[in-house]
Amino acid sequence: METQTATASSKSARSIDQSRRGARSVNVADTERWVSVLLGGGLMALGLKRGSRDGLVLSVGGGALLYRGVTGHSFLYRALGIDTSAARPRPGVSVPHGRGIKVEKSLLINKSPEELFRYWRDFENLPRFMSQLIAVQSAGEKRSHWVIRSIAGAELSWDAEIINEVPNELIAWRTEEGADIDHAGSVRFEPSSHGTKVKVTLEYRPPAGKIGVGVAKLLGQEPEQVVEQDLRRFKQLMEAGEIVSVEGQPQGGA
Repeated sequence: METQTATASSKSARSIDQSRRGARSVNVADTERWVSVLLGGGLMALGLKRGSRDGLVLSVGGGALLYRGVTGHSFLYRALGIDTSAARPRPGVSVPHGRGIKVEKSLLINKSPEELFRYWRDFENLPRFMSQLIAVQSAGEKRSHWVIRSIAGAELSWDAEIINEVPNELIAWRTEEGADIDHAGSVRFEPSSHGTKVKVTLEYRPPAGKIGVGVAKLLGQEPEQVVEQDLRRFKQLMEAGEIVSVEGQPQGGA
């Protein structure tokens, strides 16, 4: 009887220990988990559809994202000692220090700072030249709701607020709590002898970690390239009144 009791106690202890280890293994926040599942499923479907070597790479990447989302465990986070599952950023901080990816791009546009600032500040104009942006809806003087098309066609969204604004010079923003992509950024309009230097600075935390960044690069959606291309589209739109597509057909209008 004592032997059976001891055996049962040992099994119970092992079960509790395993449960605790399982709980400790979750190091990915809930928002990151569901975005990982969403992107992972889309990438696996895209990879199977392509059926080539690139398709296999996409499927493997999609599987890794699915594992990350379903289990809530990231091997990279574990190696780096990162745990976002219980992370609570400080008020006013969208991207914790050391966990974001920073992008800076600038372009000279032959228009006045006043004109460029006025057009950009009306956020509902932004989908006209930002290729991945589906829609922006104003939610007051300082707040807005954004929807983008991410890798594998997944739609992501967030609410943002302006945290600093200097008319005709600067617009700075950050995402609010619960955003699919935590980020903060700014756009500056600096007068020049040949127009205006428009400088975009963006710092963000990839919703699917480093795996998501690698997949985005594989699909030709590297953040630096996207920002640079969007700035060039903005330049075309403001200088010529239209955007010339790859096929040579005009799009949009100022």
